[in-house]
Amino acid sequence: MKLVMAVIKPYKLDDVRQALTDIGAQGLTASEVKGFGRQKGQTEIYRGAEYVVNFLPKVKIEVVVPDDQTEVVVETIAKAAQTGKIGDGKIFVYDVSKAIRIRTGESGDEAL
Repeated sequence: MKLVMAVIKPYKLDDVRQALTDIGAQGLTASEVKGFGRQKGQTEIYRGAEYVVNFLPKVKIEVVVPDDQTEVVVETIAKAAQTGKIGDGKIFVYDVSKAIRIRTGESGDEAL
């Protein structure tokens, strides 16, 4: 099993969720986060004063999938989240050694 974690622009969340639903991916966790990458924040003007925003709002998506679905999920997220502009985000893939469904006690792929 793999944990696919993506950090994307907030307004792309619905597009990514719908794309994952369309390919049959089940279960998704989304969290509001703040961060920066290469763009190192941005400068904004508020009431005539310029100030720097060091952390930009992002959404972190986490999906645990069987090994054989990993590449399809990664490609789906990348395609749905892409705008072609700086700050589109990143995707990370981690190994998951164990998953257990608390209600039934099922483990491994059956728990997903």
